[in-house]
Amino acid sequence: MRDVASDVDNRGIAIDRVGVCDIHLPVMIREKDGGMARVLGEFDVSVQLPHHARGTHMSRFVEILSHWSRQAVAMEEIREMLEEIQTVFAAQAAHLSLKFTYFLQKTSPASGLESSLDYDCLFEGRLDKDGYVFTLGVTVPIMTLCPCSKEISAYGAHSQRAQLTVRLRAAGGFIIWLEDLVPLLERQGSYEIFPMLKRADEKLVTEGAYDNPKFVEDVVRDTVLALRTLAQVTWFSVECKSYESIHNHIAYAYAESGGD
Repeated sequence: MRDVASDVDNRGIAIDRVGVCDIHLPVMIREKDGGMARVLGEFDVSVQLPHHARGTHMSRFVEILSHWSRQAVAMEEIREMLEEIQTVFAAQAAHLSLKFTYFLQKTSPASGLESSLDYDCLFEGRLDKDGYVFTLGVTVPIMTLCPCSKEISAYGAHSQRAQLTVRLRAAGGFIIWLEDLVPLLERQGSYEIFPMLKRADEKLVTEGAYDNPKFVEDVVRDTVLALRTLAQVTWFSVECKSYESIHNHIAYAYAESGGD
């Protein structure tokens, strides 16, 4: 049977990335305490295609991902996955991203009740002639309370839920655990978000946010300062989106620091 994808292409155009997206598979994520979290993963995976190759073999991506979905996945495993992909496809460069939802226990601030909160997370790896680069990403829900609204109002101030998204890279294979990173980021808003609140909790959260008003600019700057305390981090980006309660738009701020 003829392998059309292996035909020679004469147009002289290399493709930076070719592969498959939105592959949903169960994945095990390593937890800081040594356990494993079983999550639903969404994979994007691709390779660099040389100018002389017409196509690639998409089923091989799925085959490799299906094999790895039965094992624990973290920074080093993604490197191994990319090395296997490079070998199978004889590719100069390979890229993989894994999106998943991770749950951490939250304790309500007044009642002490425990419940789980979900966080959108990302593991991303790139392997090419310059080496291996791993990026960790997480989106954390927070509250923001508008300093201007508080200043000009006789009473009250508008507050809303916001999303703080951080992507970072660390030197020397150092592991940044989600269990450590998420609480650090949650402290950068006007107040944290909790999945379960009794009346005493709601009072504490509402008043705590009122005493700690922040623009999205404040959140981003405070997050930058917090991430600078992590000596192992070599690059990061910070993005805050505030879903305004009195406007029909989203307030937005972004900053990044460090080399590629």
